[in-house]
Parts: sequence; structure tokens; C-alpha cells
Amino acid sequence: MMFGISTRVWLLLAAGAAVLIALPLVVTSSFAIDICIRILMFSFIGVAWNLMGGYAKQLSLGHAAYFGLGAYTSTIMQINYGISPWIGMVAGGVVAMLASLPIGWLCFRLRGPYFTIATIATAQALMLIFLKFRDFAWGAEGTTIPNLGNAPLMMQFEEKAGYYYVALGLLALGLAITYQMEKSWMGYYLVAIGEDEDAAEAIGVNAPRIKRDIYLISSFLTALAGTFYTQYIYFIDPATAFSFNISIEAALVSIVGGIGTLWGPVIGTILLETTSALLQSWLGSSLGGVQLTVYSLILMAVILWRPTGLMGIMTEWYQRLFRRRSVQT
Repeated sequence: MMFGISTRVWLLLAAGAAVLIALPLVVTSSFAIDICIRILMFSFIGVAWNLMGGYAKQLSLGHAAYFGLGAYTSTIMQINYGISPWIGMVAGGVVAMLASLPIGWLCFRLRGPYFTIATIATAQALMLIFLKFRDFAWGAEGTTIPNLGNAPLMMQFEEKAGYYYVALGLLALGLAITYQMEKSWMGYYLVAIGEDEDAAEAIGVNAPRIKRDIYLISSFLTALAGTFYTQYIYFIDPATAFSFNISIEAALVSIVGGIGTLWGPVIGTILLETTSALLQSWLGSSLGGVQLTVYSLILMAVILWRPTGLMGIMTEWYQRLFRRRSVQT
């Protein structure tokens, strides 16, 4: 029976991967591809945030700090030194990891809302610092990325399909890392820390080290998204790179989809980003605040009705269906 379930899951994953790979070849609308790219990107950011905020239940709202560091590192290397963003992406991830060490050392001394506030302050402080770096990081005006046309080695493509496949690859990387983490001893330790950190330490879990290690991974992945987003929009400035909305969006998609689950951020992103794009397409700017109102209603509905998120609902449906089939056979 377990073999059958495993085979069915792998078949579904293979079918889903085939559909995602073929999607840009079938869909010709630039608007639709743009929505797909944003869904993939924010799913990836949500997956990166979920490692810290979902499994370990450390509610960080400062992941924009690592998003911005990754974006600025790759952009500075590209514009000032002509280094490919593919290399700059990895370098930005390393810079974000190094930055997360002192930030984590300070913030992890706090718990609950104090930890959350400290992470927000960190991201805002970095944004203010880069606002002042006019000679080094172009200050508040920001800068545009040189358009080289079709230059895949510089992460620039004439068609949006190229960016789609990059975003898809990033999401696959994030999901693979999360899956391996779930099955490892670190995953069990993270869940124990998230449930009761004091109890976890009482049975021998080195909570500070585990949180530091997962924070390193989470910051590295978030920085990769920063590089990709900058290359996609061809522009960077502190308000965009260190936007508080990035941190909020990462948390929201995970909470709505189901924190501490592999596919939760992906499902939450599909719902929220699709709803946002459709509302903007239908209403435009005629009714300001509608998007935020819908976001708020969805979030309140999930928290009040199903705190486990959409993954909790889907899991319950799957279990009921499987039980019915087992009884029938």
C-alpha cells in the first residue's frame, strides 16, 4: 500500500513538472507568463522563509534584508566589474549568509514579538544605510540594469520564457532543500524547537546552533531571489530591494498555504498572487485598497477557519478519500 501511494505521488509530481516545463510553449500571453513568473518567485521566497518561520516558528519579518543584499551584491558586481549575475547570485547568497550571522546572534537572544520587531528593524536599517551610499550603491535614485538584449550568460533574455525557467529552477531548488531538510535530523530538531524551545534544549537539542544553521540556508535562498528579481525588472533602488512588502508577502503566502509544510508556500502564493493579478487587471486603479482588503479577508478566513492553512484542508480531503477507497477495497 505504501508503495502504491509513493508511486502515485511521484507520477503526480512528474506530470506537474511536465506541465510547468511546457507551459511557456503553450501560453503566448506575456501577461499570463508574468503572473506565472511572480507566482514562482514568491513561492520560492515563501519556501525560503518557511524554513525559518514555518518549521522553527521564528516569525521573521526582516527577510527583505537578505533579498536586498543579494540584489545589490550581484548588481554592483555586474555594473562595476562586468561579472555575470549568475556568479553574482551565488556571491550575494554568501554575503547574505555572512550578514545573517551577526543579525541572528543579536535577534535570537529575543523571542516572540520582540524577535519579530528586531528583524523588521534590521531590514529597515539596511535600507537606510543603502540610501546613504550614493557613490557605492547609487543612493535613493537607484540605477537601471544595462539591457544587453538576448544574453543568457548575463541572465538577460528577449522572451519572458527565459525568466520563467530561471524562476522554476529556483523554486525546484528550494523545494528540494526543504524536502531533504524535512527528512533529516535537522527537520525534527526544528519542529521540536518550534513547539517548545526550552523542552527541546532540555533533551539535548542545541537550539542556538540549529536556528543559526537554518537561518543561514534561509538567507542564502532569499538572496538568490533578490538577484533574480533585479534582473527581471532591470532596476534597483533601496525602496525596492529592501521593501517591507517582500517580508510580508513571504510570511503571508506561507501562513495561508500552511506553515511548516513543503507545498504550503506554493499553494498560498498561487491563491494570493493570482487573486492580486486578476483584481489589478479587472479593477485597475478605480478602487484603491481592494487588493489589500481581499488579502486581509483571505488571511482572516484561514486563521479563523483553518489555522493549518490550505495544506491542512487538502490533507484532510486526501485522507478522507483514501479511507473511503480503503473501505471499498
